[in-house]
Amino acid sequence: MFTLLSILLTLTALASYLNVRFFRLPSGVFFLAQGAIAGAGVLVAGRYSPVFAADVKRAVEQLDFANFLMDHVLGFLLFAGALHVRAAALRQAARGVTLFATFGTALTTALVGALAYGLLHLAGTPVPLLPCLLLGAVLAPTDPVAVMGIMKVNQLDTNIETHLIGESLFNDGVGVVFFTVLLALAAPGGAAPTAGGAGLLLLREAGGGLLAGALIGFVGYRMMRRIDHFQTEILITLAMVMGGYAFCHSIHVSGPLAMVVAGILTGNGLHHGVVSDVTRDYLEKFWEVVDEVLNALLFVLLGLELVVIGLPLLYFGLGLVVALGLVVARWISLALPIYGLGLRRARAGYASLPPGSLPILTWGGLRGGISLALALALPTAQYPSVFVPMTLAVVLFSILVQGLTLGKVIKRFSGRANT
Repeated sequence: MFTLLSILLTLTALASYLNVRFFRLPSGVFFLAQGAIAGAGVLVAGRYSPVFAADVKRAVEQLDFANFLMDHVLGFLLFAGALHVRAAALRQAARGVTLFATFGTALTTALVGALAYGLLHLAGTPVPLLPCLLLGAVLAPTDPVAVMGIMKVNQLDTNIETHLIGESLFNDGVGVVFFTVLLALAAPGGAAPTAGGAGLLLLREAGGGLLAGALIGFVGYRMMRRIDHFQTEILITLAMVMGGYAFCHSIHVSGPLAMVVAGILTGNGLHHGVVSDVTRDYLEKFWEVVDEVLNALLFVLLGLELVVIGLPLLYFGLGLVVALGLVVARWISLALPIYGLGLRRARAGYASLPPGSLPILTWGGLRGGISLALALALPTAQYPSVFVPMTLAVVLFSILVQGLTLGKVIKRFSGRANT
C-alpha cells in the first residue's frame, strides 16, 4: 500500500508541476484529466500487453476508491472546506440551502431516474424503474469536494457562493437516506421501508451527524481556547477529524455532516479570538496544504478508475446523455423554489438570491467522487455493470466540462447577479 500511494503521490506531484508551470487550469480539472488520460492509456496499452494492464488494474483495485474516499479522506476534505464557511452568511442562506438540499435532491432523483429508465429501454437494455431511481439518488446530491475545489479559482457573489457550497455540504445526509431507502426497496424480496422508518433513518443519520459535529466542535473549541501552542492545536483539529469520524461511524450517524459542522464551528472560532494570530495562521495554512494534497490524490485516482471500470461505449455514451439531462433536472429543481417559493425576495434574517443566480447555481452543481463511490458500492443485483460506467461518464462531464467552463458562466451572468 505504501508503494502504491508513493507512486500515486509522485504522479500527482508531476501533474501539479505541469499545471502550475504550463497550463494553469483549475487543479481538480487538471488532476482528473491527467488521471483519465493515464487510465485511457493503460486501456490502450492493454491491447498489446494484457499483463501490464492487469497489473495496473490490480494495483488501482487494491486502493479501493470507495473505501479510500468515504472512510479515509472525506472527513479531512469536508473539515478543511468547512473552515472557510462563515456562519453569518450560511444563516442568511439557510432557507435556500435547506430547500435545495431536500426538495431539490428529491426532485432531481426522480427526474434522473425516469430519464435513465427511458434511455436504457430505448437502447435495448431495459432496467427496472427502482434501480434507475437508485442511480438518480447516486447522482442527485452535488459533491462538496468537487464544488469547493472548483470554486477556489472562481470569483463569485458571496450569497450565491454560500448557497452553492452550503447545499453541497448539507445534502449528503439527505442523499444517503434516499440511497438507503431505494436500495432497500430495490433489493430482491426486500421489505419496503415505511415513511416512519425513513424519517427515523434521516433523523439518525443527518440529525445525529449534526449533533455529533456540534459536540466535536464544542470540545475542540474549549480545548484550543485554554492554550496557546499551535503544534498542539493542530493536533487537536486532527483528533477532531480522525477521532470524530471514527466516533460517528461507531454510533452510525453521518460522519461527513459531523465534519462539516465541526469545521464551521472551528473556522468561525478562529476568527473570534479563540486562538492567537500566529496559531490561526499556522492552522489555516496546515489545513490548506492537507486540502490541496488530498484533493490532488483523489482526482488523479478518480481518473485512474477508468482502468478498473473500463470503457463500455454504450453505457458511457448513455451516461453522457444522462449528464446533460442532469443539468436540466437541476435547473428545474432549483427554479421551482427560487421562483415558486420566493427565494429571490429578501425576508427577515434571510438574504435574497439576485437575478442571474439560477444559471450559475445550475452549472456549478458538480458531481464527483462521492457519486462514483456510491455507485461502486451497489450490490450485484442493482446493475453496477450498467450504472458505474454511466456514473463515471457523468462525473467526467461534470468536472471536465462544467468545471472548466464555470468561470465563463459566472462572468456571463454575474453582471445580472449584481444588478
